[in-house]
Amino acid sequence: MSTSDTAIDAKTFWRTLGERATGMTVVTARGADGPAGFLGLSAAHITADPATMLVSVDAKTSALPAILASRHFAVNYLPASATHVADAFSGKAGLSGADRFKEGEWGEIATGAPTFKAALGVFDCVVEDVIERGSISIIIGRVAGAHAAGEGDPLVFFRGKTYGGLTPL
Repeated sequence: MSTSDTAIDAKTFWRTLGERATGMTVVTARGADGPAGFLGLSAAHITADPATMLVSVDAKTSALPAILASRHFAVNYLPASATHVADAFSGKAGLSGADRFKEGEWGEIATGAPTFKAALGVFDCVVEDVIERGSISIIIGRVAGAHAAGEGDPLVFFRGKTYGGLTPL
């Protein structure tokens, strides 16, 4: 049997993916209607030279039009102390649109995309390519600016739950 003949159901996919711990990010852009963003668990690097990132954005995500229109996005790596920010951008806090940015302090680095001042790290990117795959837009961006805090513990998502910090081995 070839791999193209094999399929798994969505429940199996998400359960298996949940076995991967991932740092929680907020992906942001500044659109015509103001700042927009979402909790991005599918942000990843592509290459360091040239510095390039990607984010996967569901078509239903309200921030997608702002990213596509502004041609920029920022990936903000959340610290363990920022569960309130993760809740605001995940929808748990009942906030939407620009109201999500009432949580925490925000600034800018290079493109005009909002950047979380307390982030462990930020990649500020200019959109270079958009790939449509099903209901997802894979957005590839060249890094135009970056900031690394150099200290602090991450906010981590694992098996459907949020964890603050890491325990060293």
